[in-house]
Amino acid sequence: MKNIDNIIKNDKKYFLSTTRGDYKFVADVGENEFVFDVNGKKLIDFSSFISVYNLGVNGNYQIRKGIKDQVDKLMHAAFTDYYAELPIEFAAKLLEFMPKNHGRMFLSNSGTEANEAAIKFSKIFTKRQYTIAFYNGFHGRTHGSLSLTSSRYIHRQHFGPFPNVVHVPFAYCYRCPFNLEYPGCGLACVDHIRKYPLSKEVPPKEVASIFFEPIQGEGGYIVPPKDYFKELKSVADDIGALMVSDEVQSGFMRTGKFLALDNFGIEADIYSMAKAIGGGLPLGVTVVKKSLGDIPSGAHASTFGGNLLSVRAGIESLNYMKKNKRALINSIKKKGNYIIKRLNDMKERYSIVGDVRGIGLMIGVELVLDRKTKEPATKQRNTIIKEAFDRGLLLLPAGESTTILYLSFISLSLFII
Repeated sequence: MKNIDNIIKNDKKYFLSTTRGDYKFVADVGENEFVFDVNGKKLIDFSSFISVYNLGVNGNYQIRKGIKDQVDKLMHAAFTDYYAELPIEFAAKLLEFMPKNHGRMFLSNSGTEANEAAIKFSKIFTKRQYTIAFYNGFHGRTHGSLSLTSSRYIHRQHFGPFPNVVHVPFAYCYRCPFNLEYPGCGLACVDHIRKYPLSKEVPPKEVASIFFEPIQGEGGYIVPPKDYFKELKSVADDIGALMVSDEVQSGFMRTGKFLALDNFGIEADIYSMAKAIGGGLPLGVTVVKKSLGDIPSGAHASTFGGNLLSVRAGIESLNYMKKNKRALINSIKKKGNYIIKRLNDMKERYSIVGDVRGIGLMIGVELVLDRKTKEPATKQRNTIIKEAFDRGLLLLPAGESTTILYLSFISLSLFII
Protein backbone atom coordinates (compact mmCIF):
# COMPACT_ATOMS: atom_id res chain seq x y z
CA MET A 1 0.00 0.00 0.00
CA LYS A 2 1.28 3.44 -0.87
CA ASN A 3 1.27 6.14 1.77
CA ILE A 4 -1.18 8.70 0.39
CA ASP A 5 -0.48 11.13 3.24
CA ASN A 6 3.20 11.09 2.30
CA ILE A 7 2.38 11.78 -1.37
CA ILE A 8 0.25 14.76 -0.35
CA LYS A 9 2.98 15.99 1.99
CA ASN A 10 5.53 15.93 -0.83
CA ASP A 11 3.05 17.63 -3.15
CA LYS A 12 2.79 20.54 -0.72
CA LYS A 13 6.58 20.55 -0.42
CA TYR A 14 7.27 20.96 -4.12
CA PHE A 15 4.26 22.78 -5.59
CA LEU A 16 2.53 26.08 -5.05
CA SER A 17 -1.10 25.79 -4.00
CA THR A 18 -3.76 25.45 -6.68
CA THR A 19 -7.35 24.31 -6.09
CA ARG A 20 -7.03 20.75 -4.80
CA GLY A 21 -9.86 19.60 -2.53
CA ASP A 22 -9.65 18.41 1.04
CA TYR A 23 -10.26 14.76 0.25
CA LYS A 24 -7.25 12.57 -0.40
CA PHE A 25 -7.52 11.46 -3.99
CA VAL A 26 -4.31 10.43 -5.79
CA ALA A 27 -5.15 9.28 -9.32
CA ASP A 28 -3.35 6.35 -10.94
CA VAL A 29 -5.35 4.49 -13.63
CA GLY A 30 -8.53 5.32 -15.53
CA GLU A 31 -10.82 3.56 -17.99
CA ASN A 32 -14.33 4.44 -19.25
CA GLU A 33 -16.32 5.88 -16.32
CA PHE A 34 -13.98 4.59 -13.62
CA VAL A 35 -10.72 5.78 -12.05
CA PHE A 36 -8.45 3.98 -9.57
CA ASP A 37 -6.22 5.64 -7.00
CA VAL A 38 -2.65 4.57 -6.27
CA ASN A 39 -3.91 1.89 -3.87
CA GLY A 40 -6.46 0.47 -6.26
CA LYS A 41 -9.56 2.15 -4.83
CA LYS A 42 -12.20 2.26 -7.57
CA LEU A 43 -14.31 5.38 -8.07
CA ILE A 44 -17.02 6.52 -10.49
CA ASP A 45 -15.92 9.78 -12.10
CA PHE A 46 -18.58 12.51 -12.13
CA SER A 47 -15.97 15.22 -12.69
CA SER A 48 -14.54 14.15 -16.06
CA PHE A 49 -11.32 15.43 -14.49
CA ILE A 50 -12.55 19.02 -14.76
CA SER A 51 -14.51 18.35 -17.96
CA VAL A 52 -11.52 17.02 -19.90
CA TYR A 53 -12.49 13.37 -20.36
CA ASN A 54 -15.82 13.76 -22.16
CA LEU A 55 -15.15 10.47 -23.97
CA GLY A 56 -14.13 8.48 -20.91
CA VAL A 57 -11.36 8.58 -18.34
CA ASN A 58 -7.99 8.50 -20.12
CA GLY A 59 -9.76 8.90 -23.44
CA ASN A 60 -10.55 5.75 -25.37
CA TYR A 61 -8.46 3.19 -27.26
CA GLN A 62 -8.72 5.08 -30.54
CA ILE A 63 -7.41 8.32 -29.00
CA ARG A 64 -4.58 6.57 -27.16
CA LYS A 65 -3.51 4.62 -30.24
CA GLY A 66 -3.38 7.79 -32.32
CA ILE A 67 -1.16 9.47 -29.73
CA LYS A 68 1.18 6.47 -29.53
CA ASP A 69 1.52 6.29 -33.31
CA GLN A 70 2.32 10.01 -33.52
CA VAL A 71 4.99 9.84 -30.78
CA ASP A 72 7.20 7.74 -33.04
CA LYS A 73 6.83 10.15 -35.98
CA LEU A 74 7.14 13.73 -34.68
CA MET A 75 5.82 15.36 -31.51
CA HIS A 76 6.53 19.06 -32.06
CA ALA A 77 6.53 20.77 -35.45
CA ALA A 78 6.88 24.47 -34.45
CA PHE A 79 3.54 25.02 -36.14
CA THR A 80 3.47 28.80 -35.78
CA ASP A 81 6.75 29.11 -37.74
CA TYR A 82 6.66 26.07 -40.03
CA TYR A 83 3.87 24.18 -41.78
CA ALA A 84 2.39 20.80 -40.89
CA GLU A 85 -0.47 18.72 -42.29
CA LEU A 86 -1.91 17.32 -39.05
CA PRO A 87 -3.17 20.65 -37.65
CA ILE A 88 -4.83 21.33 -41.02
CA GLU A 89 -6.60 17.96 -40.81
CA PHE A 90 -7.75 18.80 -37.30
CA ALA A 91 -9.04 22.23 -38.38
CA ALA A 92 -11.02 20.78 -41.28
CA LYS A 93 -12.64 18.16 -39.04
CA LEU A 94 -13.46 20.71 -36.33
CA LEU A 95 -15.13 23.06 -38.82
CA GLU A 96 -17.55 20.25 -39.71
CA PHE A 97 -19.04 20.77 -36.23
CA MET A 98 -18.95 24.58 -36.27
CA PRO A 99 -21.39 27.09 -37.80
CA LYS A 100 -20.84 27.26 -41.57
CA ASN A 101 -19.76 30.90 -41.59
CA HIS A 102 -16.78 30.18 -39.31
CA GLY A 103 -13.57 29.27 -41.04
CA ARG A 104 -10.32 30.34 -39.41
CA MET A 105 -8.80 29.41 -36.09
CA PHE A 106 -5.81 29.73 -33.79
CA LEU A 107 -4.39 26.76 -31.87
CA SER A 108 -2.97 27.06 -28.35
CA ASN A 109 -2.59 24.88 -25.26
CA SER A 110 -5.41 25.69 -22.82
CA GLY A 111 -8.69 27.44 -22.19
CA THR A 112 -7.14 30.56 -20.76
CA GLU A 113 -4.88 30.86 -23.82
CA ALA A 114 -7.84 30.36 -26.15
CA ASN A 115 -9.61 33.19 -24.33
CA GLU A 116 -6.54 35.43 -24.36
CA ALA A 117 -6.48 35.02 -28.13
CA ALA A 118 -10.22 35.78 -28.37
CA ILE A 119 -9.74 39.02 -26.41
CA LYS A 120 -6.90 40.13 -28.67
CA PHE A 121 -8.67 39.12 -31.88
CA SER A 122 -11.86 40.98 -30.96
CA LYS A 123 -9.81 44.13 -30.42
CA ILE A 124 -7.87 43.68 -33.67
CA PHE A 125 -11.03 43.05 -35.70
CA THR A 126 -13.03 45.96 -34.25
CA LYS A 127 -10.22 48.42 -33.47
CA ARG A 128 -11.96 48.91 -30.10
CA GLN A 129 -10.66 48.62 -26.54
CA TYR A 130 -13.39 47.54 -24.08
CA THR A 131 -14.88 44.14 -23.26
CA ILE A 132 -18.13 43.44 -21.45
CA ALA A 133 -18.04 40.34 -19.23
CA PHE A 134 -20.24 38.91 -16.48
CA TYR A 135 -20.27 38.43 -12.74
CA ASN A 136 -19.83 34.74 -11.80
CA GLY A 137 -18.03 34.20 -15.11
CA PHE A 138 -14.77 32.27 -15.27
CA HIS A 139 -12.47 32.52 -18.28
CA GLY A 140 -9.04 31.65 -16.88
CA ARG A 141 -6.30 32.88 -14.58
CA THR A 142 -3.71 34.42 -16.90
CA HIS A 143 -3.82 38.19 -16.81
CA GLY A 144 -5.95 38.93 -19.87
CA SER A 145 -8.55 36.24 -19.26
CA LEU A 146 -8.42 37.01 -15.54
CA SER A 147 -9.67 40.49 -16.36
CA LEU A 148 -12.87 38.79 -17.58
CA THR A 149 -13.11 36.34 -14.67
CA SER A 150 -15.36 37.51 -11.85
CA SER A 151 -16.60 34.48 -9.92
CA ARG A 152 -14.55 34.94 -6.73
CA TYR A 153 -12.30 37.77 -5.67
CA ILE A 154 -9.51 35.35 -4.63
CA HIS A 155 -8.83 34.86 -8.37
CA ARG A 156 -8.13 38.58 -8.81
CA GLN A 157 -6.74 39.65 -5.44
CA HIS A 158 -3.35 41.45 -5.73
CA PHE A 159 -3.19 40.95 -9.52
CA GLY A 160 -4.69 44.23 -10.77
CA PRO A 161 -4.96 46.60 -12.44
CA PHE A 162 -6.63 44.79 -15.31
CA PRO A 163 -7.31 45.64 -18.97
CA ASN A 164 -10.48 47.46 -19.97
CA VAL A 165 -13.33 45.19 -18.87
CA VAL A 166 -16.78 46.14 -17.60
CA HIS A 167 -18.65 43.52 -15.56
CA VAL A 168 -22.43 43.21 -15.55
CA PRO A 169 -24.91 40.79 -13.91
CA PHE A 170 -25.58 37.46 -15.63
CA ALA A 171 -29.03 35.89 -15.86
CA TYR A 172 -28.71 34.05 -12.53
CA CYS A 173 -32.43 33.56 -12.04
CA TYR A 174 -32.19 31.61 -8.78
CA ARG A 175 -30.34 34.55 -7.23
CA CYS A 176 -31.58 37.44 -9.37
CA PRO A 177 -29.59 40.57 -8.44
CA PHE A 178 -32.69 42.65 -9.22
CA ASN A 179 -34.98 40.50 -7.02
CA LEU A 180 -37.26 39.76 -9.96
CA GLU A 181 -38.64 36.56 -11.46
CA TYR A 182 -38.43 35.31 -15.01
CA PRO A 183 -40.27 35.81 -17.34
CA GLY A 184 -42.03 38.72 -15.66
CA CYS A 185 -38.67 40.46 -15.26
CA GLY A 186 -38.48 41.16 -18.98
CA LEU A 187 -34.80 40.19 -18.81
CA ALA A 188 -33.94 43.22 -16.68
CA CYS A 189 -30.31 42.05 -16.60
CA VAL A 190 -29.99 42.76 -20.34
CA ASP A 191 -31.79 46.07 -20.02
CA HIS A 192 -29.32 46.97 -17.26
CA ILE A 193 -26.46 46.79 -19.79
CA ARG A 194 -28.16 49.32 -22.03
CA LYS A 195 -29.17 51.66 -19.21
CA TYR A 196 -25.98 51.77 -17.20
CA PRO A 197 -22.54 50.74 -18.49
CA LEU A 198 -23.38 51.66 -22.10
CA SER A 199 -24.74 55.05 -21.12
CA LYS A 200 -22.65 55.96 -18.09
CA GLU A 201 -19.36 54.03 -18.15
CA VAL A 202 -18.17 53.11 -21.65
CA PRO A 203 -18.99 54.58 -25.05
CA PRO A 204 -20.83 51.92 -27.10
CA LYS A 205 -18.51 52.56 -30.07
CA GLU A 206 -15.52 51.54 -27.94
CA VAL A 207 -16.85 48.09 -26.93
CA ALA A 208 -15.04 45.36 -28.87
CA SER A 209 -16.93 42.33 -27.55
CA ILE A 210 -19.41 40.82 -25.15
CA PHE A 211 -17.63 37.82 -23.64
CA PHE A 212 -19.64 35.05 -21.95
CA GLU A 213 -20.04 31.38 -21.06
CA PRO A 214 -23.31 29.96 -22.46
CA ILE A 215 -23.65 28.15 -19.13
CA GLN A 216 -21.46 29.56 -16.40
CA GLY A 217 -19.26 26.77 -15.05
CA GLU A 218 -16.94 27.52 -12.16
CA GLY A 219 -19.31 30.31 -11.07
CA GLY A 220 -22.04 27.81 -10.25
CA TYR A 221 -23.40 25.99 -13.34
CA ILE A 222 -25.77 28.86 -14.01
CA VAL A 223 -28.21 28.28 -16.89
CA PRO A 224 -29.83 31.42 -18.36
CA PRO A 225 -33.34 31.51 -19.88
CA LYS A 226 -33.70 30.31 -23.47
CA ASP A 227 -34.23 33.80 -24.90
CA TYR A 228 -31.43 35.46 -22.94
CA PHE A 229 -28.70 35.32 -25.56
CA LYS A 230 -30.98 36.52 -28.35
CA GLU A 231 -31.57 39.68 -26.33
CA LEU A 232 -27.88 39.94 -25.55
CA LYS A 233 -27.05 39.61 -29.23
CA SER A 234 -29.42 42.46 -30.01
CA VAL A 235 -27.33 44.65 -27.69
CA ALA A 236 -24.13 43.54 -29.44
CA ASP A 237 -25.63 44.18 -32.87
CA ASP A 238 -26.87 47.63 -31.85
CA ILE A 239 -23.40 48.75 -30.76
CA GLY A 240 -21.37 46.81 -33.33
CA ALA A 241 -19.64 44.57 -30.77
CA LEU A 242 -18.64 40.95 -31.31
CA MET A 243 -20.20 38.06 -29.40
CA VAL A 244 -17.54 35.73 -27.92
CA SER A 245 -18.70 32.37 -26.59
CA ASP A 246 -16.39 30.63 -24.12
CA GLU A 247 -17.09 26.94 -24.76
CA VAL A 248 -14.03 25.70 -22.86
CA GLN A 249 -16.10 23.78 -20.31
CA SER A 250 -19.56 23.71 -21.86
CA GLY A 251 -18.60 22.74 -25.42
CA PHE A 252 -17.66 19.46 -27.12
CA MET A 253 -21.10 17.87 -26.61
CA ARG A 254 -21.26 18.49 -22.87
CA THR A 255 -24.84 19.76 -23.22
CA GLY A 256 -25.88 17.36 -25.98
CA LYS A 257 -24.92 19.84 -28.71
CA PHE A 258 -21.39 20.39 -29.91
CA LEU A 259 -21.54 24.03 -28.87
CA ALA A 260 -23.51 24.94 -25.76
CA LEU A 261 -24.62 28.20 -27.38
CA ASP A 262 -26.50 26.12 -29.97
CA ASN A 263 -29.06 25.44 -27.23
CA PHE A 264 -30.03 29.11 -27.33
CA GLY A 265 -30.60 29.58 -31.05
CA ILE A 266 -27.86 32.07 -31.93
CA GLU A 267 -24.29 32.06 -33.23
CA ALA A 268 -21.29 33.87 -31.80
CA ASP A 269 -18.65 35.69 -33.83
CA ILE A 270 -15.78 34.00 -31.97
CA TYR A 271 -15.68 30.69 -30.07
CA SER A 272 -13.04 29.49 -27.63
CA MET A 273 -12.61 25.80 -26.81
CA ALA A 274 -10.21 23.62 -24.80
CA LYS A 275 -10.46 20.88 -22.12
CA ALA A 276 -12.25 17.96 -23.85
CA ILE A 277 -11.28 19.06 -27.38
CA GLY A 278 -7.79 17.60 -26.82
CA GLY A 279 -8.97 14.17 -25.70
CA GLY A 280 -6.83 14.37 -22.57
CA LEU A 281 -3.89 16.41 -23.94
CA PRO A 282 -3.44 20.20 -23.75
CA LEU A 283 -5.19 21.90 -26.67
CA GLY A 284 -6.91 25.26 -26.99
CA VAL A 285 -8.79 26.52 -30.05
CA THR A 286 -10.10 29.97 -30.96
CA VAL A 287 -12.42 29.94 -34.00
CA VAL A 288 -13.51 33.13 -35.75
CA LYS A 289 -16.16 34.01 -38.31
CA LYS A 290 -14.85 34.11 -41.90
CA SER A 291 -16.07 37.64 -42.46
CA LEU A 292 -13.78 38.96 -39.72
CA GLY A 293 -10.75 38.34 -41.91
CA ASP A 294 -7.20 37.73 -40.73
CA ILE A 295 -4.80 39.19 -38.15
CA PRO A 296 -1.43 40.82 -38.95
CA SER A 297 1.56 38.46 -39.10
CA GLY A 298 3.32 38.45 -35.74
CA ALA A 299 0.35 39.86 -33.81
CA HIS A 300 -0.19 36.55 -32.03
CA ALA A 301 1.57 33.17 -31.86
CA SER A 302 2.31 30.21 -29.58
CA THR A 303 5.37 27.94 -29.41
CA PHE A 304 3.38 24.79 -28.66
CA GLY A 305 0.13 25.74 -30.37
CA GLY A 306 -0.72 23.03 -32.88
CA ASN A 307 1.43 20.45 -31.07
CA LEU A 308 1.19 17.26 -33.13
CA LEU A 309 0.35 14.96 -30.23
CA SER A 310 -2.45 17.23 -29.08
CA VAL A 311 -3.98 17.73 -32.51
CA ARG A 312 -3.72 13.99 -33.22
CA ALA A 313 -5.68 13.36 -30.01
CA GLY A 314 -8.14 16.04 -31.13
CA ILE A 315 -8.55 14.40 -34.54
CA GLU A 316 -9.25 11.00 -33.02
CA SER A 317 -11.75 12.55 -30.60
CA LEU A 318 -13.60 14.28 -33.43
CA ASN A 319 -13.54 11.10 -35.55
CA TYR A 320 -15.08 9.13 -32.69
CA MET A 321 -17.69 11.81 -32.09
CA LYS A 322 -18.66 11.99 -35.76
CA LYS A 323 -18.98 8.22 -36.05
CA ASN A 324 -21.04 7.89 -32.86
CA LYS A 325 -22.81 11.26 -32.85
CA ARG A 326 -26.40 10.00 -32.81
CA ALA A 327 -25.70 7.42 -30.09
CA LEU A 328 -23.81 10.02 -28.03
CA ILE A 329 -26.65 12.54 -28.25
CA ASN A 330 -29.17 9.90 -27.16
CA SER A 331 -26.90 8.83 -24.30
CA ILE A 332 -26.38 12.41 -23.10
CA LYS A 333 -30.11 13.10 -23.17
CA LYS A 334 -30.99 9.83 -21.42
CA LYS A 335 -28.41 10.20 -18.68
CA GLY A 336 -29.04 13.91 -18.23
CA ASN A 337 -32.78 13.42 -17.84
CA TYR A 338 -32.19 10.58 -15.41
CA ILE A 339 -29.84 12.60 -13.20
CA ILE A 340 -32.11 15.67 -13.24
CA LYS A 341 -35.06 13.49 -12.22
CA ARG A 342 -33.13 11.90 -9.36
CA LEU A 343 -31.93 15.28 -8.13
CA ASN A 344 -35.43 16.75 -8.26
CA ASP A 345 -36.66 13.75 -6.28
CA MET A 346 -34.02 14.62 -3.68
CA LYS A 347 -35.16 18.24 -3.76
CA GLU A 348 -38.64 17.15 -2.73
CA ARG A 349 -37.24 15.14 0.18
CA TYR A 350 -34.40 17.35 1.40
CA SER A 351 -34.77 21.06 2.14
CA ILE A 352 -31.03 21.59 1.72
CA VAL A 353 -31.47 21.25 -2.06
CA GLY A 354 -32.34 24.75 -3.20
CA ASP A 355 -32.07 24.47 -6.98
CA VAL A 356 -31.42 21.84 -9.63
CA ARG A 357 -30.36 23.06 -13.07
CA GLY A 358 -28.54 22.02 -16.19
CA ILE A 359 -28.64 21.01 -19.85
CA GLY A 360 -27.50 17.60 -21.05
CA LEU A 361 -24.70 16.47 -18.76
CA MET A 362 -23.80 19.93 -17.50
CA ILE A 363 -25.80 19.72 -14.27
CA GLY A 364 -25.54 21.34 -10.87
CA VAL A 365 -27.46 21.26 -7.61
CA GLU A 366 -27.32 24.27 -5.33
CA LEU A 367 -27.35 23.58 -1.60
CA VAL A 368 -28.78 26.10 0.86
CA LEU A 369 -29.32 26.30 4.61
CA ASP A 370 -32.73 27.88 4.14
CA ARG A 371 -34.83 27.95 0.97
CA LYS A 372 -36.27 31.37 1.79
CA THR A 373 -33.00 33.14 2.57
CA LYS A 374 -30.99 30.94 0.17
CA GLU A 375 -28.00 31.10 2.48
CA PRO A 376 -25.30 28.87 0.92
CA ALA A 377 -24.66 25.55 2.66
CA THR A 378 -20.90 25.65 2.10
CA LYS A 379 -19.86 23.43 4.99
CA GLN A 380 -22.54 20.87 4.20
CA ARG A 381 -21.51 20.91 0.53
CA ASN A 382 -17.95 20.03 1.47
CA THR A 383 -19.14 17.25 3.76
CA ILE A 384 -21.27 15.75 0.98
CA ILE A 385 -18.38 15.80 -1.50
CA LYS A 386 -16.10 14.13 1.05
CA GLU A 387 -18.73 11.49 1.90
CA ALA A 388 -19.31 10.80 -1.80
CA PHE A 389 -15.58 10.29 -2.29
CA ASP A 390 -15.42 7.88 0.65
CA ARG A 391 -18.22 5.89 -0.99
CA GLY A 392 -16.55 5.86 -4.42
CA LEU A 393 -17.91 8.88 -6.31
CA LEU A 394 -15.85 11.84 -7.57
CA LEU A 395 -17.61 15.22 -7.49
CA LEU A 396 -16.43 18.83 -7.73
CA PRO A 397 -17.70 22.08 -6.18
CA ALA A 398 -18.35 25.31 -8.04
CA GLY A 399 -18.98 28.92 -7.12
CA GLU A 400 -19.78 30.72 -3.90
CA SER A 401 -23.32 29.44 -4.26
CA THR A 402 -22.04 25.97 -3.32
CA THR A 403 -23.18 24.19 -6.45
CA ILE A 404 -22.02 20.58 -6.83
CA LEU A 405 -21.03 19.64 -10.36
CA TYR A 406 -22.30 16.55 -12.12
CA LEU A 407 -19.90 16.19 -15.03
CA SER A 408 -20.55 12.60 -15.98
CA PHE A 409 -18.40 11.64 -18.97
CA ILE A 410 -20.01 11.17 -22.37
CA SER A 411 -20.12 7.53 -23.39
CA LEU A 412 -22.50 5.02 -24.92
CA SER A 413 -23.39 3.52 -21.55
CA LEU A 414 -25.75 4.62 -18.78
CA PHE A 415 -24.75 3.85 -15.24
CA ILE A 416 -27.26 3.86 -12.41
CA ILE A 417 -26.83 6.02 -9.33
